[in-house]
Amino acid sequence: MEGPWYHGSPVVLSVLSKGSMVTPFVEIAKAFSHKPKLLSMSDDMRSVKHNGELPGFLYLVSEQVDVDDLVELQGTRQTHWEIRRDLRVELVEEVPVDDPPLLTGDARKRSEEAHSKLGTGFHERSDDD
Repeated sequence: MEGPWYHGSPVVLSVLSKGSMVTPFVEIAKAFSHKPKLLSMSDDMRSVKHNGELPGFLYLVSEQVDVDDLVELQGTRQTHWEIRRDLRVELVEEVPVDDPPLLTGDARKRSEEAHSKLGTGFHERSDDD
């Protein structure tokens, strides 16, 4: 399947275990590296905010990913997929907690409200986030 595929984690890795998540969106992988409870993202997935607190690492899957290697997850807006087998990864960069930007103020409050209503930490960004 077309890539590249990224993974974000606060842990040093060389192999991504079966059941882990990958995404074609760099900013989403960076946000996931901080282990957030809430994410806010623009429709094009380029502008992402989070409430994670851990420094993280951005990884690139360093081998071919086939369609049979991925499981599409319901309700994720095709932002990330679960992998069905272990995959080798290479470190791209260390990611400071404020990359992407932290979710604060009114945007955080709206995401928390959406989370409590929907049972999920994902919230579509509005223009004033």
